[in-house]
Amino acid sequence: MRLIILCLSFLLVVIQYPLWLGKGGWFKVWELDRQVQLAHKKNDELKERNAKLSSEVDDLKQSKGAVEERARFELGMIRQNEIFIQLLDGSSGKPAAAINPNPYMPGSGQPNSVSVPANAPSTAGRVATR
Repeated sequence: MRLIILCLSFLLVVIQYPLWLGKGGWFKVWELDRQVQLAHKKNDELKERNAKLSSEVDDLKQSKGAVEERARFELGMIRQNEIFIQLLDGSSGKPAAAINPNPYMPGSGQPNSVSVPANAPSTAGRVATR
């Protein structure tokens, strides 16, 4: 009787091995499930990013204002008959640091700068041009 119980116990262990530790065992399934969840999370992030880029592309295709905005901020371009004014830090003479309100659109490297039409009336004082 004791020998039969030992043989059956051994067979139970041998049968359980592939279930837990084998090629298609539970540990492998849990690992693959974790990888699938990570892939779904990454896909959701990429779908959100693609939706933002798609809306930006649509905006650039339909609106000249968006193209002009990108040309101004990213390339530092100004319109014809505009004067470019850049505010400098008083102590160092370098451009004052500014925080870019839109992290997805890098600045032109010219913080605190503005361009105004050359024929616009000045309300804050005179600007000397050379």
